Amino acid sequence: MHNASVCVRIAAPPPWPGYVSYARWRGLQSFERKYMPEQQTIQRAQRDKEEGKAPTTQAGEFVREEMRHIREGKHGARSTKQAIAIGLSKARRAGVKLPPPRRGTVSEKTRRSAESACRRGQRHAQVSPKRSRATERALKREGRGAASRSALSRQARSVARRRTAQQRSASAKKAARTRHDNN
Repeated sequence: MHNASVCVRIAAPPPWPGYVSYARWRGLQSFERKYMPEQQTIQRAQRDKEEGKAPTTQAGEFVREEMRHIREGKHGARSTKQAIAIGLSKARRAGVKLPPPRRGTVSEKTRRSAESACRRGQRHAQVSPKRSRATERALKREGRGAASRSALSRQARSVARRRTAQQRSASAKKAARTRHDNN
């Protein structure tokens, strides 16, 4: 008498709301690794928040990450301003309480985009993979000069030029007050 092996077929679980197939789930995992802010960046921003630093300082970590990506050749940017905007958008989507710019300071389209990123950051909604891929492909075609030292310097000077001497002085004094001793 021989043992007959019995083949048992296990039915796949039926799709229900929120159900994601294994293949789709694997795709989402690689998507998150590629497009989401790095865990290290999120932790740095979190540490800034715990230290009581301003949302702009927290968002600076995401801008720094974006500049690093451009320098590494992961993608490019048309201008330094665009690279900074991408970093700020990532920060808002990650939940940094960075308010959108006030009316009249930027174009209405930019303001609406910032508001949308803020809302998305509050509810931690998933980003469309198709849209992200399209954005990534477009950015890959752009140059890498936006994150260069000279481009960042030009951007900083042009922004400083728009501020009054009093504002620049107050900013410098605050920087001196809040600077950590490295000794």
